[in-house]
Amino acid sequence: MSAHIAPFPQVDHQRAVFPEGLALDCGISIAPLAVAYRTYGRLNAAGSNAVLVCHALTGDQYVAETQPLTGKPGWWGTIIGPGKPLDTDRYFLICANVLGGCMGSTGPREEMTDAEGRGLGRPWGTDFPNITIRDMVRAQKRLVEHLGIERLLAVVGGSMGGMQALEWAATYPDAVYAAAPIATAPHHSAQNIAFHEVGRAAIHADPDWKGGRYWEEGRVPAQGLSVARMVAHITYLSEQALGRKFGRRLRGDTNPLGALTFLEDVFEVESYLRHQGSTFVRRFDANSYLTITRAMDYFDLAAEHGGDLSAAFRGTRTRFFVASFSSDWLFPTAESRAIVRALNAAAANVSFVEITSDKGHDAFLLDEPDFHRALGGFLAGCADRLGV
Repeated sequence: MSAHIAPFPQVDHQRAVFPEGLALDCGISIAPLAVAYRTYGRLNAAGSNAVLVCHALTGDQYVAETQPLTGKPGWWGTIIGPGKPLDTDRYFLICANVLGGCMGSTGPREEMTDAEGRGLGRPWGTDFPNITIRDMVRAQKRLVEHLGIERLLAVVGGSMGGMQALEWAATYPDAVYAAAPIATAPHHSAQNIAFHEVGRAAIHADPDWKGGRYWEEGRVPAQGLSVARMVAHITYLSEQALGRKFGRRLRGDTNPLGALTFLEDVFEVESYLRHQGSTFVRRFDANSYLTITRAMDYFDLAAEHGGDLSAAFRGTRTRFFVASFSSDWLFPTAESRAIVRALNAAAANVSFVEITSDKGHDAFLLDEPDFHRALGGFLAGCADRLGV
């Protein structure tokens, strides 16, 4: 079966499996529940040094090691390791593939089960139920408990990972000493939903989409998924970053007025985007992309609390570190300030920093020393208070 599902080879991921399954916000229960994860560092005797790292839309659990499909370094290796802000000599780091993902956690690529949890011999595909960010967090909570951890030192994440950090603090306030939502927002904006819909439409329009059952014919809607990735990747960068990296440079000695077809890349930025798209389809499942983008679109923390964002954090003892980047137009600083205002209204302990950067939304993944110092200082301060 699996050979006909994936555009990439199967990997034996480290997983925790929960036979009792998980009840979802949509009213459906899925069983069993599998959560694929990786850990770094060691859990101390008191179990007080655990930090959960939450990944963004297209991330995975391989946060600080070679990704087994691409062979590329972990996506946040810039800040994870001995002596780095997320110091593996001091903290026990956990990163889980989100519910709905395609790197080992229960999702559209995994085998569908019936109401009794019996396997049906085919992937979930488009039959996978609608999920929410809160569902993802509930699955992570099962994993954290499975690892013997009662309270996390911190939950840290950027973009969709920041949404998860906020949801952790709202849903399990007593289980989180500190939360660091980075380059994120308390809800997905109409503009962001619109960009996601363009990507989903591209996937649906692909002839190999096959109504979401592409795996039956051993196909992958590669063209549509590639376009979805190209559109999304543009939103991760700023105009300054694109200009600095590519400007209007042509590829080689290309004559843009020569006898070229419409399918040929003239500008370097075109070639770059096509490369981003083509490599993405080798590591990500189209049905997972649809599932996770919808979960982000549904996210609205204030709506979960009667329209009052501060109510999500009322009475919280969690400490917060909120960070934004000046050139991030996908999750602009104004949205981080809205989070801070709500936290202040709830009398929460909160630190906020806007990092000046021209790298756009992706800045939180890149070399930004000021951000690294601020995050590292916040976590170290929290660890000092707990005697970690």
